Amino acid sequence: MTDLESPKNGKHLAHVHHNNNEITESEPLTWRFWRKQRYIVVLLAFFGFFNVYSLRVNLSVAIVAMTENRTVLDGDGNVSYEQDFPWDSKQKGLILSSFFYGYILTQFLGGYIGTKIGGNIVFGTGIGSTAILTLVTPLAAKHSLEMFLAVRIIEGFFEGVTFPGIHAVWARWSPPLERSRMASIAFAGNYAGTVVAMPCSGFLATKYGWESVFYVFGSIGVAWYIIWLIFVKAGPELDRFCSKEECDYIQKTIGYVGSKNIKHPWKSIFTSMAFYAIMASHFSENWGFYTLLTQLPSFLRDTLNFDLGKTGILSAVPYLAMGILLAVSGYLADWLQVKGIWTTTQVRRNFNCGAFLAQTVFMMLTAYLLDPTWSVVSLTIAVGLGAFAWSGFAVNHLDIAPQHASVLMGIGNTFATIPGIVSPLLTGYVVTNQTSDEWRIIFFISAGIYLIGCVIYWFYCSGELQEWAKTPEQKAQEAEEKAQLQLTQTTGFVNTAAELKD
Repeated sequence: MTDLESPKNGKHLAHVHHNNNEITESEPLTWRFWRKQRYIVVLLAFFGFFNVYSLRVNLSVAIVAMTENRTVLDGDGNVSYEQDFPWDSKQKGLILSSFFYGYILTQFLGGYIGTKIGGNIVFGTGIGSTAILTLVTPLAAKHSLEMFLAVRIIEGFFEGVTFPGIHAVWARWSPPLERSRMASIAFAGNYAGTVVAMPCSGFLATKYGWESVFYVFGSIGVAWYIIWLIFVKAGPELDRFCSKEECDYIQKTIGYVGSKNIKHPWKSIFTSMAFYAIMASHFSENWGFYTLLTQLPSFLRDTLNFDLGKTGILSAVPYLAMGILLAVSGYLADWLQVKGIWTTTQVRRNFNCGAFLAQTVFMMLTAYLLDPTWSVVSLTIAVGLGAFAWSGFAVNHLDIAPQHASVLMGIGNTFATIPGIVSPLLTGYVVTNQTSDEWRIIFFISAGIYLIGCVIYWFYCSGELQEWAKTPEQKAQEAEEKAQLQLTQTTGFVNTAAELKD
């Protein structure tokens, strides 16, 4: 029996259409989240993304220690300087971007496989394999630059399946009116991982040597992988910890439980403007995010003259703000929909574009100020407000085509990974002398890309299930409901006419 077959139901449920507002649980969701198995999945996904980003960003801090000039005093009192690795700015840019060469290759593959064998297996194995490779990174770096690059590329290859994989999990586990908060809480793990990894990497590198950075975070990732495999299944019907009532509630609100035989309408996908709007936003958010993720420690040290210890701590502050605001934005997005204040489309558009406009402004402020205090404040606000964008485009795939969401995320994240490759390389070529004017160019580019993404998403986004994403069962159900409505209206007209006649 594969991970997509159901021992509780014996077979897959038919796709059915329900009014999600009319379906409730006898025990509603409260702060005691552990009583709902779907939120145990969310919690473990949070720690999974914690590992995704701690394994990714530790190099951004470690590379500062790996390449810094250390003062050496010999027995005769002569002073000299030495580096573990004498890499120049272009080589460092290549190292920091190498991860994304592998990462970009497996996005679509991760989404496609996730629909076949279960998103839980794809998500977990991607992170577990990256953690194991992180443990051998110090050996690879000491062997040669080429070996170091190869290990980072392979790490990216395995980690590339994580975002599409988790969308396959959400497609089976997340009720529509809880999507924003469930996905946002899990995605907050990205920034929790960044917040912890950056200062801890600085501390570990200073206290125990740069090698310890990779050993510590690699070990944490392996431990998480074992726990994930034990406790998380592809869908609620496969999970022995999920009650029958919760399983039924999830499946009825979603309207389907997935199928091994899902056929993806490729032509409709690649001609959907709603999908292209998501891709444009994802690209824009990732450009600013990856620029700061890989370059912020160097910017703080070289331009604002912070030492390595402070660099790790200050680099983490913007991501702390984003992690906190992600939980807020996810809850607020769901609340606005539940209360009927905004439609799903309005929530996605307003959250996403409002965040992008704010990020444009504060990136430009950073470029003009270049002051130790105000630059950190501006960057913190710019990154923090990005949380609202994640409650826009990042869960939008589940709105427009839930059963194809992992594939859409795979395709979109392939395109959105380009900034991870191009941005560090561009920074390496532009910022050669570490001057304020050079860094100003980098921040202006990021601001401009945010603005372009904002405009495209505003005009073309949608929060509605697309016609091409509806199953035959859903279309038949809609036709039946439409016929019933027309019959009701016709009956009403006849009754009215009879009353008038009387």
